[in-house]
Amino acid sequence: MANSIRVERMRQSYSSESGVSLMEVMITTLLALVALASASGALDSGLMMQESAGLSSEMHHNVRTAMNEMTRDFMQAAQGIPTGGGPIPNGSGATAVHRPGPGSLTFPAGSQVISAVTTGNALGATVLEQASDLVTILSADSTLDLDQTPLADVAANGSTMTVDAGTDITLRSNGLEAGDLIMFSNAMGHAVQMITSVSGEQTVTFGTSDSMNVNQRAALAGTIMQLMDGPSSFPPTTATRIWMTTYYIDDSVSESPRLMRIVNDGEPRPVAMEVERLQLTYDLVDGVTNPSGVDEAVAPNSESQIRKANIALSARSYKAHHATGEYQREMLTSQVSLRSLSFYDRYR
Repeated sequence: MANSIRVERMRQSYSSESGVSLMEVMITTLLALVALASASGALDSGLMMQESAGLSSEMHHNVRTAMNEMTRDFMQAAQGIPTGGGPIPNGSGATAVHRPGPGSLTFPAGSQVISAVTTGNALGATVLEQASDLVTILSADSTLDLDQTPLADVAANGSTMTVDAGTDITLRSNGLEAGDLIMFSNAMGHAVQMITSVSGEQTVTFGTSDSMNVNQRAALAGTIMQLMDGPSSFPPTTATRIWMTTYYIDDSVSESPRLMRIVNDGEPRPVAMEVERLQLTYDLVDGVTNPSGVDEAVAPNSESQIRKANIALSARSYKAHHATGEYQREMLTSQVSLRSLSFYDRYR
């Protein structure tokens, strides 16, 4: 009898320690899945925010870099350039002068000067069904003291110039080279030519086959030949290297529009990737209506009256967000006062 009671108690003890029920296992598993789902959702949300922040940061850096470079060039516009712009060949015998930029752009037929700012409303690439603008900015180079002394010689036909021996034009980092634009100045006026070769002996050549077509010495006006004060004679003449810089949107690279910068007729250089649109308007001073926010100067106004540039750059992220499949986009705007055009020397 005693043995039977002991066996029954042992059976009951084993039964009470046999483990958890199926219901308890299911409840525990469910709670674990809920906690895991919550943690996974938080992780996904964090990763999405991190991706968005990374795309936004890179995009903002891109468009800010582009804006800073454009602002710098606009602030230099007209520096060292004659009032009204730089003369180019015109009149009888003259043909169109090439304008830096995409395709085969030229300055408008009949142009007598290149203004400090040449507008280009809707002349850029069309992205997202909107035509972008372009702009050409003219300024003098202040890093090479080429104009500190008169030239040693200018060929009677204007095909060469010899720089004073005191100015080293062969500097590896900043010397004169083929493709540079030179503005000549003397008591007779101003003229522009492009260097086609440098001899290394202080003499540079201006061949008639220059890529921008500015060396048209046979044209009726706007050439170096109009700077002579007598047969085969030039008065004391100085030379200044000038930069003709164009900004435009290039969409030739598949699905990757970018802002380009080209100086004179050199190689275009990308300033910023994933820039979809460049929009420019200008404020003019004509002493009467002083129009503002115009796409271009139209008669009776002229580009020489531009005093402020209003820049709008639209950029996108370099890739679409993996969760939404959409690009992030941002527009940055700025206004730049053209100091060399706004300044007036009342004492002259």
